[in-house]
Amino acid sequence: MTTTKLDLTGLKCPLPALKTRKALKALSPGDFLEVHCTDPMSVIDIPNLIRETGDKVEISERAEHRVVFIIEKANGLIENANGVSPVASRRNRDS
Repeated sequence: MTTTKLDLTGLKCPLPALKTRKALKALSPGDFLEVHCTDPMSVIDIPNLIRETGDKVEISERAEHRVVFIIEKANGLIENANGVSPVASRRNRDS
């Protein structure tokens, strides 16, 4: 398990979410992504993105003008009403 840092300070919506999505695609399950943002919309956009991908996110730091997210790359599966389905098919549609 590795941790990759992604400094997105100064970027405005939608770039933080787009760059986070791209960085997540390069990670292996169990890896972590530490994302630093200054865009106020990132506190909405990043968690929404993670809900779509099925990964896990927490806000580890929240200062006046800075938010740090810690995202854990999931195993590539999400649960739905009918059981478990691959996230990869959803990711391919979003690309």
